Amino acid sequence: MRLQRRLHPDRSRRADHFRLRDAFAEATAGVGARTGRLLLTVLGTVLGIAAVVVTVGLAQTGANRINERFDAVAARHASAEPATREDAWGQSRALAELPRDAPERALRIAGVRAAATVSKVDIGDATITAVSVHDPSAPTRAVPTVMATSADLLEAVGGHLAQGRYFDCGHDGRGDRVAVLGVDAAERLGIGGVATLPSVFIDDHPYQVIGILDATDRRTALLSSVIIPQGTAEADFGLVAPQAMEMLIEVGSGPVVNDQLATSLAPTNPQTIKVATPGRPSAVQQAIQSELVVVFLALGGVALLIGGVGIANVTLLSVMERSGEIGLRRALGARRRDVAVQFVIESVIVGTLGGLIGAALGVAVVAAVSFVRQWTPILDLRMVIGAAAAGALVGLLAGLYPATRAARMEPVAALRAGL
Repeated sequence: MRLQRRLHPDRSRRADHFRLRDAFAEATAGVGARTGRLLLTVLGTVLGIAAVVVTVGLAQTGANRINERFDAVAARHASAEPATREDAWGQSRALAELPRDAPERALRIAGVRAAATVSKVDIGDATITAVSVHDPSAPTRAVPTVMATSADLLEAVGGHLAQGRYFDCGHDGRGDRVAVLGVDAAERLGIGGVATLPSVFIDDHPYQVIGILDATDRRTALLSSVIIPQGTAEADFGLVAPQAMEMLIEVGSGPVVNDQLATSLAPTNPQTIKVATPGRPSAVQQAIQSELVVVFLALGGVALLIGGVGIANVTLLSVMERSGEIGLRRALGARRRDVAVQFVIESVIVGTLGGLIGAALGVAVVAAVSFVRQWTPILDLRMVIGAAAAGALVGLLAGLYPATRAARMEPVAALRAGL
């Protein structure tokens, strides 16, 4: 053993001649020696990582905004209608009728803010026109649908009037011949406003137009309909009972409404009333969220790939420019592994710096956009940490080929190339 140590007196020293700490020190010095190039190389990784964080963060934030928009409508609206069953001829038959005072009964339930009945009126072969004179030569137009509602429809369905007003309980109780036109029906009938007190004629009976409905969160079919009071539909067209009821409820009161409304409308037979209250997010809502995340992830991946290619190019250029240094180190006893480790560490340092700065920049951009748009920023902390770590991984992968090329340089050839 002593003889072996005498024959190889410096083997123990050579084993730790170039340790990992030394390689890290050399790599740090090499990275810091070219500040301008370092900034440009880090910039590519910063942009790539920031793009990943921004795109994924905005995708999550945008998906959350979509959820909020869905919930703003769905979570506060409920409806009720008679349950149906098919008869022997395959036709649906209602098992019950909604009472005429269904809105008043619904308003007694905690959480119900507004309620109104909605029914489609069967006018048979009657025509709907804006003039009382029948012109046989006039082109045939599609007849708008006639809908009958109670007085509080606007609040119940989130409706908005462009002009005029909606009819009230007095019109309903007296059966007045007044009408509110949906914006599409008004355009079809050639009525542009209510200032001139226009009328529409249903089966030659005049109905004064008192308002034009131009938007609604629910029952969008109302926009292409002529809307008359429920009492008027009962008197003129024999409407027997309301066909459905729309309600505006408080957020979170869906279970209470679902448990109590059917009994309130049909105390002796509540199973004949079908109640629809807000539920879980729809499949469409979830699909939109998933597709947004996938699209933005793909965009972020492309940006990150561009950043990795930039690191590889700059590292390879550095190897070519420092061939003289590599040859000198090899001539002084540095092994191939030592040279390769140094350049890999340099790439990892550059990637890590880019990852950290890019992740921070991405978080700042998401927060700024959310602040400007008044959104709630949504960012997964694990994704942010993973993005920062991805910078180091990109640097590692990008530095493998340049480091391998540097390690394969022969000392003499490297010295000649560096001259």
